[in-house]
Amino acid sequence: MSDVNGFVPQAGTVFFIGAGPGAPDLITVRGRAIVERADLVLFADSLVRPEACAAARSGATVLGSASMTLHEMVDLLATAAAEGKIVARLHSGDPSVYGAIHEQLAALEARGVRCEVVPGVSSAFAAAAAVGCEMTVPGVAQTVIFTRASGRASPVPEREALRSLAAHGASMAIFLSAVLAKRVVAELRAGGYADDTPVVVAFRVTWPDEALLRTTLGRVAAEVRAAGWTKQALFLVGPAFSPRAALAEQRSRLYDPSYRHLFREPRQQGARERPQSPLV
Repeated sequence: MSDVNGFVPQAGTVFFIGAGPGAPDLITVRGRAIVERADLVLFADSLVRPEACAAARSGATVLGSASMTLHEMVDLLATAAAEGKIVARLHSGDPSVYGAIHEQLAALEARGVRCEVVPGVSSAFAAAAAVGCEMTVPGVAQTVIFTRASGRASPVPEREALRSLAAHGASMAIFLSAVLAKRVVAELRAGGYADDTPVVVAFRVTWPDEALLRTTLGRVAAEVRAAGWTKQALFLVGPAFSPRAALAEQRSRLYDPSYRHLFREPRQQGARERPQSPLV
């Protein structure tokens, strides 16, 4: 069985697959095709729903990894690959964003195991979709920063402190920080965000118990505490997350009738010149 591009999972390979933010149907076509063919499916059961493994064939081994150490996971994956099996390692969201795949890949490759990474839908994009927001509104924000508050398991380099990043005024997606909401607010204030800065909190986005909160920086810490959200909650922060009506006049020139680009001649006098890029 192959996907629409003719991709066929190769035996003896460990595939690190982004299972998406929660909803089982948000895994990619390629990711699902690998799960369907896999002999071993090892999924991060602390964050990935068991339904993500529902496509596994009846004879496959399906295991959760939440209780395993790195050595135990690597040994299991490497042994299966050495036996010529197709191995699916499912991570939440996109595995390249806080997926902790670096150390797994390094250990497997040191043992001569062939690995591939299959991208997935990040919870940041799922959260923006859930509230119908664009992260890069023309004239408001053209940069998106993925970050987190410094924590016990993974300290953040000082140069990447939230207050330093907040100084850019960009759209921010802040992961893994719900339990540190008060600290997050203090850091963002120190970086220049005002208390009326729009904030979206997405709790277990695309899960059955998903909850979405539209609030402001000045209120978010108290509201997150009142909701009891200490994990699996993502913060989207910045002016791009204002209610749509507040940004109604912010538009890209791409669709302006007077704007000339590769695919359309201007329809009004005073046409703007086509930019150097052939794509816009």
